[in-house]
Parts: sequence; structure tokens; C-alpha cells
Amino acid sequence: MELHEKTLSSKMVYEGKVISLRLEDVELPDGQVAKRELVKHPGAVAILAITEEGKLVFVQQFRKALERTLVEIPAGKIEPGEHMEHTAIRELEEETGYRANQFEFIQSFATSPGFADEVIHLYLAKQLEKVENPAQGDEDEFIDLLECTIEEAEQLVEDGRVFDAKTMYAILYAKNMK
Repeated sequence: MELHEKTLSSKMVYEGKVISLRLEDVELPDGQVAKRELVKHPGAVAILAITEEGKLVFVQQFRKALERTLVEIPAGKIEPGEHMEHTAIRELEEETGYRANQFEFIQSFATSPGFADEVIHLYLAKQLEKVENPAQGDEDEFIDLLECTIEEAEQLVEDGRVFDAKTMYAILYAKNMK
């Protein structure tokens, strides 16, 4: 059986600053028709930043969707026409005040493929240096910086303070780099 869904109709029902929502009627592999609610997202980058002391750089911020503060790796949305590596460099500076002298692509992955097309592109940032006057981030974004060892980061996962998949993936990647 070919596992493909043919789009029969598509309607944009919401277009926002970060996401849009599309409703689609699709023909399933067995010929039946089903509805799909699809979140469209421009894509994002995330940065596993490691200091010269071997500490991982995190940001803490309140996440309204979960109604709680989380510890995460720096990340951000790719702006229209922006290359993903440029987004990663920009987001690292805006969110942490760091610039990396070594920047390397790690992996891309889907966040929630059951209903969203968001793909995150993960980068490794090393040989960090503090920027004297870092670029300012989003005006509605309030962030605290946190640097910890891999062991401390693993404890943050166990404590539930790290709760998102991109950050858990980055911690696992960092642990296996040794």
C-alpha cells in the first residue's frame, strides 16, 4: 500500500505572526476522505552553545502555552528570506549575548509532524565570546541566562525544568560528544 494522502481541498483559516492554520480534506490510501488541521511554521533554529569551561548555555523563559517557566537552549524562528545559519548566529547573540567563533550544523528534525510542519535546525556553537553590545531580542521576550554542566542539565530534565524535546536532544548530543 502506498502511504500517501492526496489533498482534495485546502483552506487557510488563520494567519498569524508565527504560525498559520490550514484545514485540508485528504484522500487516504484506502480511498476514504478525512480532514487534517495543519499548523504551518516557517522553521526555527536552536543552538547548543558550550563555553570554554564545558558548560551548556541555556535560557529560562515563561512559556504561555504551558503556563510555566522552562529552561531551554537558545532558539528562534527563521525570518522570511533569512538563511538558517544566520538565524542561529543572530539568535545566539540576542538571547545570550554570546558570539561563537566555531559554528557547526548538527541535525534537522520535525517537532510535531502529526499536525505541524515546523522543522528545527540544530547548531553547535563553541569558542564563545561575550559581545560588548549584543543585538536586542524581541521586545516581548524576557529571558534569564543559565550555564550548567551536562550533569546539572540532566538534573534539570529530571526535575522537569527542561521539558522540551529540542533541549533534551541537545543535552543528549552534548553528553555523547565526550
